[in-house]
Amino acid sequence: MDVPDGSDGPDTGPLPFMVAIPQHELETILRDRAAELGVPVRRGVAVTGVDADDEGVTVHDDAGGTVRARWLVGADGGRSVVRRAAGIGFPGTDPEITGRQALVDLAEADDLEPGWHHGPEGVWCVGPAPGRILTVEFDGPPPDRDVPVTAEELEKSLRRVTGTRVRVTAVHSATRWTDNARQASAYRAGRVLLAGDAAHVHPPFGGQGLGLGLSDAMNLGWKLAAVVHEWSGDALLDTYDPERRPAGAEVLELTLAQVALMRPDPKTIALRRFAGQLLDTRAGVNAAAALLAGPDVHAPLPGWEDDPLVGRLAPEVRLDDGRRLAEVARDGRFTLVTDGTVPVPDPESDPDRTTTVPGPRPMLVRPDGVVAWSGRAPQCPRADTA
Repeated sequence: MDVPDGSDGPDTGPLPFMVAIPQHELETILRDRAAELGVPVRRGVAVTGVDADDEGVTVHDDAGGTVRARWLVGADGGRSVVRRAAGIGFPGTDPEITGRQALVDLAEADDLEPGWHHGPEGVWCVGPAPGRILTVEFDGPPPDRDVPVTAEELEKSLRRVTGTRVRVTAVHSATRWTDNARQASAYRAGRVLLAGDAAHVHPPFGGQGLGLGLSDAMNLGWKLAAVVHEWSGDALLDTYDPERRPAGAEVLELTLAQVALMRPDPKTIALRRFAGQLLDTRAGVNAAAALLAGPDVHAPLPGWEDDPLVGRLAPEVRLDDGRRLAEVARDGRFTLVTDGTVPVPDPESDPDRTTTVPGPRPMLVRPDGVVAWSGRAPQCPRADTA
């Protein structure tokens, strides 16, 4: 989705348009980076229990092993064992639909046009990748989500919603999902923290779940590193919940609204037509792009509620040496941009954590890309208090 020039939208985010990355490519990037850093990854091992105390956390697995750590991040999906062991609630709405998404080989598919379509029996999408299909049916949740998705099931669903005689001749990958929407009542319980689907589940439209989970990891990662390396106290982790849970709640509301607009009844069809007219405007598409991409979510940093910059992803700026801010701020450090007109912290106090660069717009950018201070304040905070 291209946002024409950003002039009608908020001055936030590194790019004025959305960039889509296929999930399998992103997984490869993350896997390679973990290997580069020497991070051990144990696959095929499931967590079965968690014991937490004031000093740390003991994790039990189904291979009979245990791991002891100072902190535990539960990123183990919507049915999170870690979340349940920590006693964290997971309120929300129950499922009403069944969605299916797959990469398949099709035959007799000449009547299937690419793109999104609505019909009296549901919604379907063909593409954009060859063989990618999606169906949504409003006949309640599936009786068993754990049963493998077969070619026969996908073919029957496609035929019901499209009214065609299409055949599914092979299935390369397939998932079944619902509009179950839930959010953890807290993202931290002592030494246990939650991220990704363990903290929030919702329909997968727009790839918002993956983006939301990555934003959780970015926010929590640098804070946990600061605490582990002891250049910040444990209280820094208390900021994770108030900064990320509102973002999750906003995405849940948006996905619920998307499902509501897909319903095939006459009243919803009229509402969908009206919503489509709004999205045909520049202001409408800018607002939708900001919601889907995430930059418009405001981290509520105390004292900066009315500032248009602080608490949001840093805008892209060209620095005095010709580099872009994104080139400098990708190393996991704080980035202090200064134009020489406002006081800055003593560089000797944070030599390993802050990069200071001259630029046109004074601001302190956290490792997760969020602006923690702008030149409107008389004094820039230390990195370990941002």
